[in-house]
Parts: sequence; structure tokens; C-alpha cells
Amino acid sequence: MVQEKAVERGGSITDVPGIRVGQAQRIGDGWLTGVTVVLPPSGTIGSVDVRGGGPGTHETDALDPTTLVPTVDAVVLTGGSAYGLATATGVQRWCEENGRGFPVPGGVVPIVPAAAIFDLGRGGDFAARPDADMGYVAALDAANSADGADVARGNVGAGTGAAIGAGAFKGGLGSASLRLGGENSAVVLGALAVVNAAGVPWRPGTYTPSAGPGLNTTLVVVATNAVLTASEAKRTATAAHAGMARALNPVHTLADGDTIFTLATGAVPLTHGPGLAVAAMIELQSAAAEVVRMAILNGVASAKAVNTDAGVWPAYSSKSD
Repeated sequence: MVQEKAVERGGSITDVPGIRVGQAQRIGDGWLTGVTVVLPPSGTIGSVDVRGGGPGTHETDALDPTTLVPTVDAVVLTGGSAYGLATATGVQRWCEENGRGFPVPGGVVPIVPAAAIFDLGRGGDFAARPDADMGYVAALDAANSADGADVARGNVGAGTGAAIGAGAFKGGLGSASLRLGGENSAVVLGALAVVNAAGVPWRPGTYTPSAGPGLNTTLVVVATNAVLTASEAKRTATAAHAGMARALNPVHTLADGDTIFTLATGAVPLTHGPGLAVAAMIELQSAAAEVVRMAILNGVASAKAVNTDAGVWPAYSSKSD
């Protein structure tokens, strides 16, 4: 069964061995935005599931299980809406310089999927948005971080300009992790979430439609050290969206670009008895949904109030569990 408490340090995606996170942001003088890079070990399997009606993505088609390359060299989460997807170019540049990518004659082609949130103009200047250089800085930050280093939360990286409640409150970046129990206790799942949602934290017995203008997105990376095929990683990303629905209301709206990436480093095979392979996979995917819920609520709880020339975003007062 799934162990209900997170692993040490309160839980971070970097509790999955080999996963590193780097961030870059700019605040002030019209800026309120940033980028976050998740850098997995070489050979990591990846997939994605997009559920929102307004996604801003790059290279997600390459993560379909039927395509040629099942591995991912980095995942980029960025502010700046579609403009911010330029950050992936900077991350690809870092990957190429370090020999990370799909081998082709003459070099490598890094597989760097990306997804963006809408935070344009929240710092006061619509043109102040992440670019390729900021992406490179975030990739370098990830590469230079120590194994297992905790992740900064709140108004950092791609969470710098995030907002929730259709722009009514400050959103942010959160992270969490869980360990499976029993014979699969060596399997760890971690999640990193950028919460820029139309909704707010879900509470039983409430109906909370979004109100006011806003373009919104919650972006999540789920990582595990389990051995997964590309198809299993895809199904895990799909299952993990249940955690987004448990955390936020409303979710997956026409004005959201809700996207979940899954990364599997392949270090630990799932253990199961005869005829229980499906049960073991269901356990892992259920844990993926729960760790997504935890990471999203951690991002909301970690966000700090912001006041810029474009407006005021108070913190949302809510429990993180």
C-alpha cells in the first residue's frame, strides 16, 4: 500500500535519485517571471498527458509512446506563455554542450519538452518574459546542484509570476514525494508543480467557479525511480491528473493548459507476486496522483504575496495538507 507520509525534508522531487532541479527568475523593473528545469539522468523514459483546453507546449508530440525516441534529456516549465517556450532552446544548448541527446550523425539532438504558464504583464511589462538565456541559466543551475538537494518553493522559477483563482491570489511552485510500501519500498515518486490555476484549493462541499479574466495553467513533473516503459509512463501521467482534480477546483478548464509530464529513471523494478503486475502498477499510479495533490497544495501554501505596477496578488490562506 502507499505510505501516507512523504520522505525526508518534507518531500521533494529530488528525493528521486538522480533528479535535479534548476531555476532562474527575474523580479522587479517590470519583471515577474522565471523558468524551472528538471534534469533527469541520461536514459530516463518520459511521457506527457495534456488535459487543459489552452496549453502552451513544445516537443510534447515527441513523448508519444509510438514515436522513435522514448527518452527525455530535460523538461522545461516556464513563464511567458508561448513566448517563454524559447527557454527550451537555451536548455537544448546546454544539453548539446554536454553531449546529452539522441545520437545522430555529427552530434546529438536533445529531447527537451517544455510547457508554459500565462504570466505575461504581471510584473508590469508585457515584454518582460523568459528567453533562451534564462533557460540556459536554469539548466546550468540544475547541473550544478547536489544530488538530493531540496527544491526552493513559492515565488521562484516558473512559479515566480504564477497566480490562482483566475488571477485573484498568488500561486507558486511546490514539490513533494512519496515512497511505496511493502516489497516496493525502494520505489520513490516525486512531483514538482507550478500552480497558475483558474481554480483554488478544493474543499469538500464547495463549488468554486473561476471568476474574472485570466489565462491559467498548472504544470507538473512526476518522477520515479521505477522501471517503466513509455506506455506505462504515459498511463502514469494520465492517472496523475486525478491528483490535480483533488487539489484544485475547477480544473482542466478551457482556460487552463493543465499538463503533467512523467519521468522514469528505471533504477528499481517493481516487485510483485504471480499475476499481480497490474496491481503493482495501479499502486504506483495511485501514488502518482497523491504526490501531485501534495505538490500542488505545497505550491499554493509556499507562495508569498506580490505587489507590482500591474496589480496585487495576496497569498491564499489554506492548509497545505
